[in-house]
Amino acid sequence: MKKTAEDFAHIPGWGIDADPKNEPTYPNRHRTGEEHEGRSWVRPTQQVLDREVLHSIERPDYTAVVGNSVPPSGLSGMIRRFAFKYSENEYLHWLPLLMADKVNVVEGIIDDIAHGTVPNIWAEKGYNAQWKHDRSGMLVKIATAAAVTAGLVYWLMPKNDRSDKYVARGNYKSGSKR
Repeated sequence: MKKTAEDFAHIPGWGIDADPKNEPTYPNRHRTGEEHEGRSWVRPTQQVLDREVLHSIERPDYTAVVGNSVPPSGLSGMIRRFAFKYSENEYLHWLPLLMADKVNVVEGIIDDIAHGTVPNIWAEKGYNAQWKHDRSGMLVKIATAAAVTAGLVYWLMPKNDRSDKYVARGNYKSGSKR
């Protein structure tokens, strides 16, 4: 059974572009077919590359215009260089890039402190807005961070420094350990 336009006439907006005189993609409908032969436009002149720019191994050349305001540097730059040795369809490309972003945040904080600027992390992360508009979510974040920090501190503490309720109160028999 073949479907016709009348079958869908009950849907609001269906067939809105059926009238060729009211076709929003009109200029694109009359192409010459050159795009099937490859690029049908003149490539812009290549931007002068005066610093390191990372690009995918899947592309033979750089794009005509690249963002190069912050070249890769430090540990995050080393991680990014490692990531760009792998194809874009591999985890070894994307996961290191995510990690490099986090490392770059820490490097930025260290750089701010080294230049005598104390970063306002509370404001930069938007905590004032979150406190105003999503207070319960903010409290969950704070509680989670406190619990994780307490767990890490306890886990990293030497075992002989951890206080055991039974040992501290003397509620154990001589020679037995709990």
